Amino acid sequence: MRSSAEVVIIGGGCMGASVAYHLARRDVTDVVLLEREPLLATASTGRNAGGVRHQFSHEANVRLSIESIRLFERFEQTVGSAIDFHQDGYLFLLSTDKSVAEFRAAVAMQRRLGVEVDWLEPGQAREIAPGLDTDGVIAATFCARDGIADPNGVTMGFARAAQAAGIEICRDTEATGIVVAGDRVAGVRTTRGRIDTPVVVDAAGAWAGGVAALANIEVPIRPLRRHIFIAQPPGKDGWVRPSGRGGMDATAPDTRVLVIDFETTFYFHREGANLLFGMGDPNEAFGFDTTVRWDLLGEVVEVAVRRLPILAESAVSHAWAGLYEMTPDAMPIIGPAAARPGLFVIAGFSGHGFQHSPAAGRVLADLIVGADPQFDLTPFAPERFGRESGSGERHFV
Repeated sequence: MRSSAEVVIIGGGCMGASVAYHLARRDVTDVVLLEREPLLATASTGRNAGGVRHQFSHEANVRLSIESIRLFERFEQTVGSAIDFHQDGYLFLLSTDKSVAEFRAAVAMQRRLGVEVDWLEPGQAREIAPGLDTDGVIAATFCARDGIADPNGVTMGFARAAQAAGIEICRDTEATGIVVAGDRVAGVRTTRGRIDTPVVVDAAGAWAGGVAALANIEVPIRPLRRHIFIAQPPGKDGWVRPSGRGGMDATAPDTRVLVIDFETTFYFHREGANLLFGMGDPNEAFGFDTTVRWDLLGEVVEVAVRRLPILAESAVSHAWAGLYEMTPDAMPIIGPAAARPGLFVIAGFSGHGFQHSPAAGRVLADLIVGADPQFDLTPFAPERFGRESGSGERHFV
């Protein structure tokens, strides 16, 4: 491991790997990326549903999506790795007048930015997602360029390209301290020794608050457990069944369209031959526990079968839990920590970090090298908390 570097990145998930890649693209290769686990992308990055969407309520998040999805669409040609990207769309189901009004405003903003989003009737939603029960649904939105990608593939693609350019990646290496001289960052202490550096990037996801504390500053990021369940098809015919008319009826989509029941946050999409689904628990307390709460499954299924009835006949084969990295306004923190020169934060994406990693990593790399990122970062400023900062993100699930 190097004893000095121009930049040290703490966190080997999608954000840390993206920053490393974009620094290398700017000819900054005297960089060390630290990951405390034996493998990259094993924390929040490796435990998410892989969704990629334009449909956010805050314009800054939509702009991150526009740039990120453009890179996802040409990831193999640009970065050099396949990411199993499928643009089968996101379908939001809306069941209250309040949600319809909010989404109408959001869709108008998204269209103003050049994103093609369709406003649908319930029957049109059923055509996109066969097997769906739209009882109580008033309207739906659909963006065909939204989709699903492989978080591990994206992270490893960024990491391999960064390594090939000369950036050092140290796994099984934990940052145990941040050295401060005066008020500035001067180095990082690790389980393998000290690295002198004038720039540290806190890309530690749900643990970003703890990393910032190593430099004696506070960032308001708290971990929140979210569950994902995998259901197997109910019979030998998969997700279809005899119609009684000599044909077969679909009981679930045969594409990877990601369906979200916005009021309950229940969502699902096809995952190979199986079906991936989840739902937020409004009573979940903040914390780092990633043990699967199997008692929650009954509550989720009770809601799920009202939207996708076939789940009542399906067996759940396995499940896992990961951590959202929540901020008070559900918006990320991207930029320099004013109270600690040399420390940059890229964390707190509140459940939508993976999909924004291409653009967010590019933006932070520009800030580190002193270039204009061509992006209004006011909504993401680390110092925005404790003052009037405007609205946050409302469409997170």
